[in-house]
Amino acid sequence: MISVTSSAPISNKAHRWAVSTLFFLQGLCFASWASRIPSIQQKMGLSEAQLGVVLFALPVGLMLSLPLSGWLVATQGSRKMAMLGAVLYSGTLVSIGWAQNLYQLVGCLFLYGMTSNLMNISVNTQAVGVEALYQRSIMAAFHGVWSLAGFAGAAIGTFMMGRGLDPFPHFALVWAAIMVGILLCWPFTLRQDRGGEANQPIFAMPDKALFTLGLIAFCSMICEGAMFDWSGIYFKKVVRAEKAWVGVGYTAFMSTMAGGRFVADWFAHRFGVRTVLQVSGLLTAAGLLLAVALPGLPTAVLGFLLVGFGVSSVVPLVYSAAGKVSTMSPGVALAAVSTVGFLGFLIGPPLIGLVAGAFNLQVSFSIIAVMGLCIAVVASRAKV
Repeated sequence: MISVTSSAPISNKAHRWAVSTLFFLQGLCFASWASRIPSIQQKMGLSEAQLGVVLFALPVGLMLSLPLSGWLVATQGSRKMAMLGAVLYSGTLVSIGWAQNLYQLVGCLFLYGMTSNLMNISVNTQAVGVEALYQRSIMAAFHGVWSLAGFAGAAIGTFMMGRGLDPFPHFALVWAAIMVGILLCWPFTLRQDRGGEANQPIFAMPDKALFTLGLIAFCSMICEGAMFDWSGIYFKKVVRAEKAWVGVGYTAFMSTMAGGRFVADWFAHRFGVRTVLQVSGLLTAAGLLLAVALPGLPTAVLGFLLVGFGVSSVVPLVYSAAGKVSTMSPGVALAAVSTVGFLGFLIGPPLIGLVAGAFNLQVSFSIIAVMGLCIAVVASRAKV
């Protein structure tokens, strides 16, 4: 049994391992849900427009919990809140698989959004602290672990879907794995947050610099939301992939998203954060437009690979910059930037569904491609 007393010294490497584990658990939890959206849509008998409305519950819960999550992390510490968030987040995942009707599904997704945000702010605050110990940029690598878990979760989900396994037992297995991971990494998490103070406002309005960072994240998260929630549907309805290949687009996206994040810190150091963000936006737009213009299986997969590379570095670099501000604690600063950024998750999924209902999914993805171009434009004006 692992035991670490409060007085025992913990190396920077151990802290990094623990926080990386938290990112992995968070990514596994999210990807498990995202990979089974087609199964849940079929189970509930939802059209694209209805699914878009249902998916709206998740970002609503996320957005409403942002100020509270930032305040809890700032006042109670990211260590406690990360553990609590992980338990609640994985628990609500199981409830989604259990949901028997539309109302239960909407309620479970709302709670899933709330708990996901508590874990997200907590884990990123832990990452800011570890990054300060290393005195160099490693935030993108942490997010790379999240994406690696997303890749693994998507692959597992594709396997489960191909074998016809219901989402409930699938999600229950993921919950058990997350509980084990929490027990392993808990002793090595950071006990003190960087710049943590007891008296923090429950919400802080972002200044111009933070708002610009939030706007970049907003554009990126709209694109990410399209990939997370609609990639499986796109490959099923537009690409017309066989059942066993429905999840390949999401898997392709997550694989390059993970790989891009493991090299993003080096690219940012070598070429500058602004340049990396501009190129990221252009790659995102190009990938989406390729998947729309040539919706065959090989070209759509290539397009989703480009989107993965494009969005890979955006949010990590934005979060890293926000966590370094001196005017407020990392938890509150991250919540302020996330409030702007996560509006993308709030708007993106239902927008895709509503436009697809009025026109088709290809028109929806064309609109989302514009957000990639916006990343490049806004990044040229950001102070990063």
